[in-house]
Amino acid sequence: MIQKIKNNVQAFHFKKFGSIVYLINLNKKNILIDTSSSANKNELLKNLKELNISTSKINIIILTHNHWDHTENLDLFEKAKIYGSKKDFSKEKIIDVKKLKIPEFKVIETPGHSKGGICILYKDILFSGDTIFHRGTIGRTDLPGSSEKEMKQSLEKLKKIKYKILCPGHGEK
Repeated sequence: MIQKIKNNVQAFHFKKFGSIVYLINLNKKNILIDTSSSANKNELLKNLKELNISTSKINIIILTHNHWDHTENLDLFEKAKIYGSKKDFSKEKIIDVKKLKIPEFKVIETPGHSKGGICILYKDILFSGDTIFHRGTIGRTDLPGSSEKEMKQSLEKLKKIKYKILCPGHGEK
C-alpha cells in the first residue's frame, strides 16, 4: 500500500513483515529510505511501477541500520548509490552516510537498536528507522550490537529535534 506523506514523500507499507520503505523525490532524484525484507520484493516492485518509477530510476538509498528487514532488497537497485553508517556497514558497496551530499537532509546518529543506527530529518519529517516508533515505543535493545544505554542517549538527542511527522521503520499506516 502506498501512503502519501507529502507531495514528494511516499510510504510503502507491506502485508508481510519488513520495514516501511520511504520514497522521496528531491531535486530530480528518487531517494529510498530502507528497502524492506525480501518477502516484500514483489510488492515493492509493484508500488514503484504504480508510481511509474523503474528500479534503475532510484538514485540513492539510505539505510537506517543494518538489519535484514530493512536491507534485503538492495540487489534490485543496481544503479543506486547506497549510504549507511560505517558503524553498521563495512562493505565497500555501502558509502559512509557522512558523505551524503543532500543539504535538505540532516543525518542524526542514533545508536541503540544497532551500533550504526541513524535517523534522517527532512524539513518537518523525521525518518526514525527502528529508533522510535509511534506511541513512544522504541526499537529492541536486546539484539547483538544493541545497547540500552546508547538507546537512552539517542532518545534524549531526538527530544531536542523539532519535527511534525514521524516516519518510523515499522508501524501504523
